Amino acid sequence: MRKLIPENADPHVQRETSRLTRGIKAAEEMVSVGVERVTDIGTTVVYHYLENSKKEITILQGGARSGKTVNTLIWFCVKLMSEENKILSICRASLPTIRGTILRDFKDVMLKLGVWDDNRFNQTQLTYEFGSNLVEFISTDQPQKIRGRKRNYLYMNEANEIEKESAMQLILRTTEKTVLDFNPSDEEGWFYDWAEKPESDFYITTYKDNPYLEESLVKRIESMKEADDNYWRVFGMGLRGVSLHKIFTHWKPVPRFPEDCQEIVYGVDFGFNAPSAVVKIGFKDERVFAHEVIYEKNLTTADLMARMETEGIFKDDMLYCDAAAAESIEELMRAGWNANKADKDVLEGIRKMKSLPLYVTDFSINFMSELRGYCWKLDKNGNPLDTPVKYKDHLIDACRYAVFTHSKSDQPDWYII
Repeated sequence: MRKLIPENADPHVQRETSRLTRGIKAAEEMVSVGVERVTDIGTTVVYHYLENSKKEITILQGGARSGKTVNTLIWFCVKLMSEENKILSICRASLPTIRGTILRDFKDVMLKLGVWDDNRFNQTQLTYEFGSNLVEFISTDQPQKIRGRKRNYLYMNEANEIEKESAMQLILRTTEKTVLDFNPSDEEGWFYDWAEKPESDFYITTYKDNPYLEESLVKRIESMKEADDNYWRVFGMGLRGVSLHKIFTHWKPVPRFPEDCQEIVYGVDFGFNAPSAVVKIGFKDERVFAHEVIYEKNLTTADLMARMETEGIFKDDMLYCDAAAAESIEELMRAGWNANKADKDVLEGIRKMKSLPLYVTDFSINFMSELRGYCWKLDKNGNPLDTPVKYKDHLIDACRYAVFTHSKSDQPDWYII
């Protein structure tokens, strides 16, 4: 490399120049290593759509497991490797969903690219210094950041969970490129309108566009053909949802769980490959308040107990658990937890939940997502049956266990229909 200054220059200038030279060399190496590893990671058509999109906004509508999130993150990471002094904002509807999903995916991509450095990640601010660039993770429940400084790039993950006003504020403060993705489970939404704007490129992808899926996941997705036509349309084919014959339409969001509930119980749905789900249920003035406490995969019963303690659940709190998981309930009881078998009558449990005003905390993003998509199975003529589609219902099941089973016990008059 050509020397930038004479040998007899001021020592301070020499040190600064040496530091800059090392930084330039490190950046060049980062670009070289990262770009080479893109091939090793394996990109899908989503990456190439982004590479070829020249418009201000790229909209990625897609079904389950189409590779939207990972490939968008790869594309942005590779892009930042060759740029300086840029800001990328990665946005979701709440901080818990950032920590539990997109942040993990970002770190995983950076590790596979060989450029992750723990020292550059600020756990408190949720920012990552990527060379001279900054990657920040923000949520729409942080209004000061939505209306704050401008950014060069914006990525709205699961954009259908973000309110229109928040999305507009973010887009207006983005100077170069916006990418948003979503599953098209909603019948209407601001994101559909933006797909038709001249400044937007619009793409639809499905699981068939992801050649890296395990065969078991492919079979699971394709099983939706038999479960429900609309679920197959949305999550299999990546097409806009039609009338879902939704089961729960009466619920409303609330900012926080009330502190003055007359009773508090918990619903527990066990999982491992599927998420384990724990919902906090409060009864107040013949109303039900629900708060998502745990929604996480790969938890053993011992892991779940540790997580419940971390979340402030006490062993003598009333837990209503999936009666089919007898071994897990026994393990909880032997460890001193007040675990009880729930009544698993699905139809009666749904009727009970529908008979009571239901309020869900803004924090409960996964629970609200389940409620929006929970629908009745349809017969061959499109008429609803008295059986729900068994898909993305873990938190709903946990809520039903608690509300319905507790209403049948010898309690005050919440259980009177």
